[in-house]
Amino acid sequence: MAAGGKEPAAAITKRRAWWIALRPFSFPASLVPVLVGTAAAADAELRPGLFLLVLVSSLLIHAGTNLATDYFDFLHGVQPRATLGGVIQGGLIAAGAVHAAAIACFAVGALCGLVIVAYAGWPVLAAGVGSVLAGYFYTAKPISYGRRGLGEVTVFVLMGLVMVMGAYYVQVERLSWLSLWAALPVALLVANILHANNLRDIENDRARRKVTIATLIDRPAADYVLWALTFGAFFSVAAAVAADALPAATLLVLAALPSAWGTVRHLRERQAAGLNALVRATAALHLRFGLLLALGFVIAAV
Repeated sequence: MAAGGKEPAAAITKRRAWWIALRPFSFPASLVPVLVGTAAAADAELRPGLFLLVLVSSLLIHAGTNLATDYFDFLHGVQPRATLGGVIQGGLIAAGAVHAAAIACFAVGALCGLVIVAYAGWPVLAAGVGSVLAGYFYTAKPISYGRRGLGEVTVFVLMGLVMVMGAYYVQVERLSWLSLWAALPVALLVANILHANNLRDIENDRARRKVTIATLIDRPAADYVLWALTFGAFFSVAAAVAADALPAATLLVLAALPSAWGTVRHLRERQAAGLNALVRATAALHLRFGLLLALGFVIAAV
């Protein structure tokens, strides 16, 4: 889920190269689900230690996914201009080191998950194992599901539904319809980030036989999907409040509507480089919407 230009290889230090490889600017996509899921349980007695463990585990698995994705994209020649860009090709970081770092992130994230399991039980283990495997095999063979048109669906399920409901479950050790309704808009908007990235990369992906929703349906149909994901998140919250499934305070998310409108306006751009702004805007909307949703739950609990 990356965007932006590249720095001259000679100007990039080793520390900066790892910063680029990890892509910390993408981490809000993991932060938001944990915040929302925990905030949805705010009317219970919160467990801050477990919240921090869930957060750290989620961020580490996300970092491992970023590294593994770029490693396998480089290894298989699927996306030579991937976010890692000149970091591997320029010799700033060896490909093997990137792969080893990915494994390390997954391993430490899994260890955090085992501590959580000790307190919250086996359902957390199932979610954690699924997340690690999905992160590694996003581009790793033989599954490579991210190249088979399943990226958005998997992100919707794991980084949306599972992460929000999992964070909620860790706090109260049960699930509820409220946790599902809280997870749905987050899932729509995190899938939207990946869809925007794939929409930008249609030509590049087609040239390398990478299948995504965007390459399958092309523009303008892919644009309509982005509209649906963007505004579907707002509609889901409004519908849930109307059905008394979410507290009225969660309508705070409507304050992000101007950002949503600004996001879809980037679709007027037809060139891939110009659509970098669309990718950044979808990520910013996901963060803004998620913080407002979490705040709404806290206000309702207070």
